[in-house]
Amino acid sequence: MQSIRNIAIIAHVDHGKTTLVDKIIHASKLFRDNQEFGDLILDNNDLERERGITIVSKNVSVRYKGVKINIIDTPGHSDFGGEVERVLKLADGVCLLVDAFEGPMPQTRFVLGKAIDLGLKPIVIINKVDKENCRPDEVHEQVFDLMFNLGATEDQLDFQTLYGSSKQGWMSTDWKRKTEDITELLDVIIDNIPAAPINEGPAQMQITSLDYSSFVGRIAIGRVHRGTFKEGQQVALMKSDGTVKKMKIKELQTFEGLGRAKAEEVSSGEICAMMGIDDFEIGDTISDVEVQEALPRISIDEPTMNMLFTINNSPFFGKEGKFVTSRHLRDRLYKETEKNLALKVVATDSEDKFLVFGRGILHLSVLIETMRREGYELQVGQPQVIFKEGENGERLEPIETLVVDVPDESAGKVIELATQGKGELLIMEPKGDLQHLEFNIPSRGLIGMRSKVLTATFGEAIMAHRFKAYEPYKGPIPGRINGSLISMNSGSVTAYAVDKLQDRGVFFIDPGEEVYAGMVVGEHNRQNDIEVNLQNAKQLTNMRASGTDTNVKIAPKIQFSLEESMEYIQKDEYLEVTPQSIRMRKIYLDPSVRKRMEQKMEMA
Repeated sequence: MQSIRNIAIIAHVDHGKTTLVDKIIHASKLFRDNQEFGDLILDNNDLERERGITIVSKNVSVRYKGVKINIIDTPGHSDFGGEVERVLKLADGVCLLVDAFEGPMPQTRFVLGKAIDLGLKPIVIINKVDKENCRPDEVHEQVFDLMFNLGATEDQLDFQTLYGSSKQGWMSTDWKRKTEDITELLDVIIDNIPAAPINEGPAQMQITSLDYSSFVGRIAIGRVHRGTFKEGQQVALMKSDGTVKKMKIKELQTFEGLGRAKAEEVSSGEICAMMGIDDFEIGDTISDVEVQEALPRISIDEPTMNMLFTINNSPFFGKEGKFVTSRHLRDRLYKETEKNLALKVVATDSEDKFLVFGRGILHLSVLIETMRREGYELQVGQPQVIFKEGENGERLEPIETLVVDVPDESAGKVIELATQGKGELLIMEPKGDLQHLEFNIPSRGLIGMRSKVLTATFGEAIMAHRFKAYEPYKGPIPGRINGSLISMNSGSVTAYAVDKLQDRGVFFIDPGEEVYAGMVVGEHNRQNDIEVNLQNAKQLTNMRASGTDTNVKIAPKIQFSLEESMEYIQKDEYLEVTPQSIRMRKIYLDPSVRKRMEQKMEMA
């Protein structure tokens, strides 16, 4: 029997988790000297690399002093909390990574709370001590206070602390003493994290994640809770509705280095991948055929936001994407719910519309971005917050904790923006040369907040938020004040027309682009929507006089990211997403239908 340590690395977004895993991989010599590899080895899909965030948790294992250490890299963003919650079930201990300047952030509290509830032993790593004006000792005290407030046991409070810089690749028990490598961290893991317990008895394992291979189909991944599984063994799959299916294990694999290695048998405490199991969901239990005992299912926090997904029915549909029908859309959304636990898909009374429930704007936008890269065309409606009904019949809405670190001179602007979104200021204190602000704010008030705050603070604000609780409705929040500029005709945009309309507002399109009637092409500088003719060409005569032709000067178009577009659209607008374009449009393209619908809404 080999000694195993299972650890998850948890931290707030951008505090250095994936970089630390890189250094552990390098220290344990998983690569040959002549092998090529980049940074952020585990952030291996394009979206993770572009955004610089981890979206899906990954497993990797290293061997050190005869001990096998299974390391799980987790996402740091609260929108992917569902991913963290289920992965912590695999671990016996956690490495909590905290930035030596920022200290514990809202997300740190969220993931640490989950780990403490599961009774996992923490090791605290105070990272980035090479940064200017870092404050490792203060941060160490803050982490201790945070654990105490979260109700940690005495054993959990007696945690080992390491200091270092994952980027420079060193860790030490004293932040003033710089070492050569990170072996001190590996020693502390072996000494402090309990070895994976060996539970004897009938075999039992809970599925905590899944993988897919085009050769063998779906692969169940989990940690063996009790007993031993062998290749070719008959097992029982226990589903959420209480049904039991009998199956046979075709192949077993354990995690070795960055890949997986075939194994004849896997004993309790080890994380393994099992092939030959069909029709399972995350949270199901695989057990001995004779002794069928199910493990308690993983509980996941409720979604707080929903969006309408529908097929693309604009005049430009099918020009860029491969998958455009409602069947394609439905199959893809339901496939996503198999591995994305915090996501829910509900069919509506219309065949081609689906309500998708998620944790937040980022959670939903990553799904949309992944789909458009796969060649899907779709349209989404404005994100809506999910309301609940309280015990006394009152209306409840999700409230979040918002933390903003901002330079002194911009703090007033941020407070003003947050109070417009019905936020209340709880804490305002200096932190280095920044002001640290904390608010309670409804999720509705956060939609569109990030771009406003970054504009007001010239991009210098650091924002983070996490779900707190459902509280009574805080009243109406003013939405976007300005109306839209809507294209009157279809066709190519002329520079002459845009130039003449610049005093009406700002444009989201450039001359030469193709537009269709009913497409939102800009923001009006007044409150109402207006239709504009962008296909006007200049009347040409054969007379030329010097000085009568003015040069066309056109302001560059406003470029929106996917999230900004999702936050920008109004109730009566859709966002059309295709592999190459993101366009805003009115739901009803025909102006007479649009007017009729507006009157209906007013009467209702």
